[in-house]
Amino acid sequence: MLDPRLILFFAAVLFSAGVYGVLSRRHLIMLLMSLELMLNAINIMLVTFSRYWAGRSAGLVGAHSGQFFTLMVMAVAAAEVGIGLAIIVAIYRRKHTADADAMTDLKN
Repeated sequence: MLDPRLILFFAAVLFSAGVYGVLSRRHLIMLLMSLELMLNAINIMLVTFSRYWAGRSAGLVGAHSGQFFTLMVMAVAAAEVGIGLAIIVAIYRRKHTADADAMTDLKN
């Protein structure tokens, strides 16, 4: 098995790349992809913590709680992608652009 610190470092790098993508990109599809990258990094962290603590947990938390939380995050991410893409398509049909800076309807 790989060292958990190496896997957590990899997940932190993925999460950082997602944060950079959210903060620097203005295209709505790229923002959505960056959010998904961040969610996948969280999934990697949850599974790593679950595998690391599987033999050490003796309390209420089961040995497979990381996998359960990962499945829940994946379900929420799938719903988020469906709703997010529907919103992006609706905005594109109305504004004829997918640039986040053009979405100023709610200002003032």
